[in-house]
Amino acid sequence: MTEEAAAQQVRAPFVLRGRTVVPGVVEGEALVSHETISGWGGIDPATGTIIERRHELHGVCFTGKILVFPGAKGSSGWSGFFQTTRLLGTAPIGMIFTVTTTKAALGAVVTRVPALTDLDQDPVAMIRTGDHLRLDATAGLVHVTPPP
Repeated sequence: MTEEAAAQQVRAPFVLRGRTVVPGVVEGEALVSHETISGWGGIDPATGTIIERRHELHGVCFTGKILVFPGAKGSSGWSGFFQTTRLLGTAPIGMIFTVTTTKAALGAVVTRVPALTDLDQDPVAMIRTGDHLRLDATAGLVHVTPPP
């Protein structure tokens, strides 16, 4: 099967299980980054946009999306920049990350959005941008529904 044919193949809904970082339930569209995200200098908190020049999502806004990413990179200012997105109303509505660091965990806590980590499968590999997610971080579940 060619790569293009595989990409067009219909995907069935599935569920991932993980560990709660911040409890809560939210539903929305996934925004997937295959690269770690820098807080200080990597995002514009005023707009909720990734501004790191060489990042795969440069220029993409995460406001109102469930951010799926490997983790945080950079300084301890990461959490402060994500807290600013909450204060300005530009934050993602949820976070799912694969590598638990103090930066990523504290960022989720101060952003006050449902967040999961340590999932039973790699969420960056399994979830695609545009998938509909029901993130139940209280129960440690992500219900993934691919678009039709």
